[in-house]
Parts: sequence; structure tokens; C-alpha cells
Amino acid sequence: MLPHQFFKVLSDETRLRCLLLILREGTLCVCELTAALDESQPKVSRHLAQLRSTGVLTDERVGQWVYYRVSDDLPGWLRKVISGLQQSNCLATQYQQDTQRLQRMENRPCAKK
Repeated sequence: MLPHQFFKVLSDETRLRCLLLILREGTLCVCELTAALDESQPKVSRHLAQLRSTGVLTDERVGQWVYYRVSDDLPGWLRKVISGLQQSNCLATQYQQDTQRLQRMENRPCAKK
């Protein structure tokens, strides 16, 4: 992946929030991200598809659930950027709210970690 492609895909706040939550949790499914972000399922799915199509995320079907995780095949420079974003707390307030909503989610599927 070229740098301009990566930064373009992360220029959307919803995609950045998805990436940071998935990075923190290891794996998440659409329903968990929908609850955490307080967004509609079609919107979250569309953003996950963009992250997957660029190779930032991979997905795996487990029963009826599809779990997303950060790709193991990312180049080192890209992993450093993602790690830096996570450590910078660039979305600290929003990220904290997203995390709290995820923790409060009832009937959360048992994620494959």
C-alpha cells in the first residue's frame, strides 16, 4: 500500500475510529462496532469494506459473525503510523466514549481472539 492510499482511507473519522477500536480489542464484528460508534450497520459495513479493500483490515467468518482485525501483512512504516495514532490520543474523548459504549453492549458476541 502506498502512503497516499493509506492516509486517504484514514482521512475519514469513522474509519479511524474503527481502526483504533479494532487495534485495541484485537477483533471486532460489525455489530460491536455499530454499538461502539453509535452508527448504522450499513455505514459501519461500508467503512469496514474500504479498510479491508486497502489491506488495512482482514476479516474472518466464524459462524454467523464476521470478525475484523488489523492485517498481519502491513509494512513496518504503516504499523508505526497506526501505533503513533493510538498513542497520541488524537481522538481521546471520542475514543473513550466509543470504548464505553462497547463495554456496555448487551449480548456481545464472543469474539475469536
